[in-house]
Amino acid sequence: MSDGHYVYILRCADDSYYTGYTTDPARRVAEHNAGDGAKYTRGRTPVECVYLEAHDSTSDAMSREYEIKQYSRAEKEALVADADPTLPASESSSAAGDESTG
Repeated sequence: MSDGHYVYILRCADDSYYTGYTTDPARRVAEHNAGDGAKYTRGRTPVECVYLEAHDSTSDAMSREYEIKQYSRAEKEALVADADPTLPASESSSAAGDESTG
């Protein structure tokens, strides 16, 4: 289904969740763990990808990201419980501009 657009949920070290969008999940998780990701995750490392969803377009993925961000913690936990967050292999660091807003 994917053409390289993903919505992901990270579980942070403080057990909080962070939802974001990227074109390269493996690279993005590494950026978060290196302190180069979103401001929210910088003080909450290490992070672990616990949910990953592929989309055909940036628009679809970003709409879904927004939708998930409106979920309660319980709703996010239900998504995570049924998830297989296997990360695809990193494509490289050539993709830019795929940072989430939190």
